[in-house]
Amino acid sequence: MRLYGLKNCDTCRKALKALPKAQLVDVRAEGVPEDVLAAALAQFGDALINTRSTTWRGMDEAERNRPPLEQLQSHPSLMKRPLIVTDADMHLGWSKDTQAALGAA
Repeated sequence: MRLYGLKNCDTCRKALKALPKAQLVDVRAEGVPEDVLAAALAQFGDALINTRSTTWRGMDEAERNRPPLEQLQSHPSLMKRPLIVTDADMHLGWSKDTQAALGAA
């Protein structure tokens, strides 16, 4: 299980604590593989982009209008966190539904 997020993100830390077997991949330091990003974008669509983030608010209109995959490759911290990838599935965020699905509730 891989948890894509930021090591200093409180939500990612909570998820990592509840999922001790998960491996944290810091998206700022290591990035997200393009195939994982493409699959997450196909599954979650626009929900993958965190439009409430500081990164989003700092982007100009031209950057905001770029394709989502390009935005996430240029600004990995723009991704909603955490993105949890298991052998069978992907989960976005740390909601009660995600916790229940991963047995961490």
